[in-house]
Amino acid sequence: MGRGSYRATDWAALKSSKKLSGNRTAVQIFDSKAAVHSYRSNYVKIRECRDNPDSPESTPVIIGFDVTASMGYLAKEIATNSLNNMISQILENKAVKDPQVLCAAIGDVKSDNYPLQVTQFESDIRMVRQLMTLCLEGGGGGNDGESYNLLWYFASRKTVADCFGKRQSKGILFTIGDDKCHPDLSRNEIRNAFAQDEPYTLSNEELIREVSLKYDIFHLYIENDNAGDRDVFRYWNDLLPGRSAPINKKDISLLSDLIVAIMLVNSGKTHNQALQGMDQDTAERIARSLSFIEIKKTDNNKLSF
Repeated sequence: MGRGSYRATDWAALKSSKKLSGNRTAVQIFDSKAAVHSYRSNYVKIRECRDNPDSPESTPVIIGFDVTASMGYLAKEIATNSLNNMISQILENKAVKDPQVLCAAIGDVKSDNYPLQVTQFESDIRMVRQLMTLCLEGGGGGNDGESYNLLWYFASRKTVADCFGKRQSKGILFTIGDDKCHPDLSRNEIRNAFAQDEPYTLSNEELIREVSLKYDIFHLYIENDNAGDRDVFRYWNDLLPGRSAPINKKDISLLSDLIVAIMLVNSGKTHNQALQGMDQDTAERIARSLSFIEIKKTDNNKLSF
């Protein structure tokens, strides 16, 4: 996996063949009725991000998005717009070296049949093809949270990358959604989601410390213009201070711009430098979101162990 290069012509051909447009619904784009066996987290043994002639300095990039309840619009945006724009901008701006992208569909481990689905790390059009085979279960338990922490466990325990061992550098991981995260993963939940036995419950704080050894992690909270927005964002700001940012649902088409801007800030650019090159309207609309990202001078993208 991870061979090949991302080409605009491949995206144009896929977009045409799959009729990827704003007129198609999420259900039409993501028509799988059940999760692909090889993408279900309880069947995945490992995911590899390896150097190769096409990606000599490969960097793992993980994009995890909420697929519960009414979040189909987010999956549709990523498939029809954001993933292509993101990878094109990463390559143009050199936000990270030789990105290999893995997409993850995040549900609720307390109620869903497929709480986590993960594609392979890919660097060409296969990242979009695999994305569209994910199942939008549309579940969630109405229980004041979703299972974003499953992706932290997966990234920490079930990914390997040459950048870790060869260059002592980190990958980058984003979760995206509109809810809080359940406070921990119980032994039973880990067993159900990963077919792994753990001796004790893992708290979010413990999972974040662990995955942060390998990945710079961020969360993008989608604002829905309702009374709960402030409470949910306060929660993420406390859990991931300086590494969580809101984006309003009406600005979801700018998701890729915000992700790439955060990557640039994470690589050492100033906020203003990260916004340069964007048209003025885009820069102004995501500037507020980007202002919540504060990378401490002691932070870097080198491994901590």
